[in-house]
Amino acid sequence: MLSDLFPPALVALLVDSLQQTLTMVAVSALLSTVIGLPLGVLLVVTSRGQFLERPWFNKVIGTAVNLVRSTPFIILMVAIIPFTRLVVGTTVGTFAAVVPLTVAITPLYARLAEAAMREVDQSLIEAAESMGASPLQIIFKVLLPEALPGIVAGQTVTLVSLIGYSAMAGTVGGGGLGDLGIRFGYQRFMPEVMIAVVVVLVAIVQTVQVTGDIAARAVNHRIARSRRAA
Repeated sequence: MLSDLFPPALVALLVDSLQQTLTMVAVSALLSTVIGLPLGVLLVVTSRGQFLERPWFNKVIGTAVNLVRSTPFIILMVAIIPFTRLVVGTTVGTFAAVVPLTVAITPLYARLAEAAMREVDQSLIEAAESMGASPLQIIFKVLLPEALPGIVAGQTVTLVSLIGYSAMAGTVGGGGLGDLGIRFGYQRFMPEVMIAVVVVLVAIVQTVQVTGDIAARAVNHRIARSRRAA
């Protein structure tokens, strides 16, 4: 009965689509972290009252981040088609989808990282300054370590959002589970495929959320132990 609903060829397509989705999410998450975390740091340390205060610079970065965040993903994908073609040479396929995914998710991660770092006790930063710590030392030895639980939690939210975006990217030639669900589940009237795609996506999201929660708690406990030891 199960083989009638999901023939081997369809199962193979499901596995292939899952691999494409995981590739899109993993590469986009890595790139958004590499770009978004420094961006989040800049948003914090250049704001008013901070040790690298640059109000106009901060305002320009903040405005750019807000502009990208306020653009619906489907519109953003279309708007940056020339940029996508310039970067990867095509606008169709898994790696072509990585470009708009990264552009869309980086500002979100930057804001989440910024929010986590703003929760750091200002007295810790002031104490580091009073002891003669350089800006880089404050960032890497105070700001980032203290904000690590929030940064990890932000990474979890980013990954979950990326999974949803990747499904949307599949509807316009990005491949992955979204593409499979539209082509077979909707266009070919195969509801069992759509259900299978939804189940797989929910399973991925749940796995990411649980893993992220465990990682955030582990990091938080480690920081708490370090404080007690100090």
